[in-house]
Amino acid sequence: MARLRKAVFPVAGFGTRFLPATKAMPKELLPIVDKPLIQYAAEEAIAAGIDTLIFVTGRNKRAIEDHFDNNQELEMALRAKGKHDQADMVKNILPEGIECIFVRQAEQLGLGHAVLCAERVVGDEPFAVLLADDFLTIGEGGGVTSDLVRAFGATGRTQLSVMEVDGPDISKYGVVVPGSVPGSVAGLVEKPAAEDAPSNMASIGRYVLTPDIFDILRTQPAGAGGEVQLADAINAQAANGAVDAVTLRGRRFDCGSVQGYLDAIIAVSGRG
Repeated sequence: MARLRKAVFPVAGFGTRFLPATKAMPKELLPIVDKPLIQYAAEEAIAAGIDTLIFVTGRNKRAIEDHFDNNQELEMALRAKGKHDQADMVKNILPEGIECIFVRQAEQLGLGHAVLCAERVVGDEPFAVLLADDFLTIGEGGGVTSDLVRAFGATGRTQLSVMEVDGPDISKYGVVVPGSVPGSVAGLVEKPAAEDAPSNMASIGRYVLTPDIFDILRTQPAGAGGEVQLADAINAQAANGAVDAVTLRGRRFDCGSVQGYLDAIIAVSGRG
């Protein structure tokens, strides 16, 4: 089985819940204490053995590219002031051997469409998808993406990171239809009404996908919200017995919401 080397980061969203802060700054660069959300996600992917980071960007997202690029002027200015530790940090935002590729999503047509925009770069390989809005703590044995990569290596099937969500909040997620074998997924329902949810297992923003997902997305009609939903494509894979679920270890913070973002800052600062 081929090594999983590529990860896709859909980062084209507007971040309207954080306006006016996100009017000119990408929401993915909002800091959790001293490091932006997107860097945490990139580091999680790298820790899982991934060396090609594919960012699906949109208008006003150039700052993400700049963040991961060299800034020799800043580095030189820091060294001139004797701030060598800070200069080294700026220089080594990413380890050597990591490649960043930026793909433009000209129109926001859903998460499934964003993933499809990366098809030419991904090619015929399995790949991870990480949503930076989902800030996840790292447990023993590595991060969530590492867990998914290990599970994929054992089965070769699409892997979803899932967690238990009880009560009406389950309607905010893609919800797993449990399969007959523990850990298997028979289906995935995007944002069902709470009373119609097939389980309390919610899919969160980490995936390892097989490349046949592109064939499904390419012909898939718009789903919830009039958008091309990744959950609908995964549901089609699950109908063929090709999807498993990996239970989240650690904590998850929804940094697409103001309260979740504040909770993440408190947790990282050691006060929560």
